[in-house]
Amino acid sequence: MQLSIIVPTYNEAPNVGELVDRVAAATEGIDAELIFVDDSTDATPDEVRRVAASAPLPVRLIHREKRTGGLGGAVLEGLLAAEADACLVMDGDLQHPPEEIPALFHRYRRGDADVVVASRYSGGGTSGGLSDRTRVAVSKASTALTRAMFPIRLKDVTDPMTGFFLVDRHAIELDTLKPRGFKILLEMLARKNLRVAEVPFDFAGRHAGESKASMRQGIHFLTQLTLLRFGKMSLFALIGAVGAVANLAIMWALTHAGVDYIAAAVIAAEMTIVGNFLLQERYVFQDMTGAASGVWSRFAKSFAFNNAEALIRIPVLAFMVQTWHISAVFAAAITLILAFFVRFMFHSLVVYAPRRAGAQPSRVRRLVEDLDAQAMSPGEL
Repeated sequence: MQLSIIVPTYNEAPNVGELVDRVAAATEGIDAELIFVDDSTDATPDEVRRVAASAPLPVRLIHREKRTGGLGGAVLEGLLAAEADACLVMDGDLQHPPEEIPALFHRYRRGDADVVVASRYSGGGTSGGLSDRTRVAVSKASTALTRAMFPIRLKDVTDPMTGFFLVDRHAIELDTLKPRGFKILLEMLARKNLRVAEVPFDFAGRHAGESKASMRQGIHFLTQLTLLRFGKMSLFALIGAVGAVANLAIMWALTHAGVDYIAAAVIAAEMTIVGNFLLQERYVFQDMTGAASGVWSRFAKSFAFNNAEALIRIPVLAFMVQTWHISAVFAAAITLILAFFVRFMFHSLVVYAPRRAGAQPSRVRRLVEDLDAQAMSPGEL
């Protein structure tokens, strides 16, 4: 097998037949296979099976009941299942024209690139398939931000945000990829120095269906970018900073409403403890939850520790106010900063510590957790 074409799909049933026909025509003369990694809730898997029965090239379906890692996780699963070392990734909505597959494949066959990127912003490439000027502006701004964050790794890449690329899977370490959301190429390029070549292409309009772009994907992208560049501790600090601002805002509002500053500090602390835990679960430690104790056990440990920490911190706050005669809000800010490192170490080493050998996942965890992947620490960059 010379080429494995991986197509992650989510509710793309109307596009399957057209996609297979055009891929088959484009890959004539290339020993290729087509792998659909499907997370759909509609008839997409049935349509893939129907089309595969008469397709002129091998068509495989991997239907995932659990969308671990989102689109990036689907791509990773396709890479692991591929027959060929050369793996081409493209969307299922036909915005990535199958007719460009030979150009990417033949550029790769020259042997001087680990990754061949189909770029909207190189040579004669265009981004006309973006639905409006706002999406064009967001795309270009995101690309500029990403390249600014990784000026060395992405110096030869004009379109690190594309989902249309060919990669030699032996050039990347699949077991180190921890995809989050939909920017799997960025994950690959940021983790390892790869030889990159580009082929321009025209980003087309959707053949059928609706765009999957959303505010949630935007948040996933910013989270992914932050983690890749700065690591877990920095995101923990960012969430802690948001919690600290919320803590101070709640305390300020309560004290100005006539509540005693000690009572205000207690209320603010309890509210931000819960909020911080939810954000840390979702954006900082989600890669560790699979091996850790159940979600309610993690919450109990986190809640107990933070309250114990607050029982120490708030008397210190009171001492600072009464003895040093400084502002209660300023004193609270100082104590929150000092508590940061202790909180991070406790959560990393205790709250999210792996279960003992033989321990089984809790029923609650099996029911409620939908894991994404985590990015690397700064030392891995």
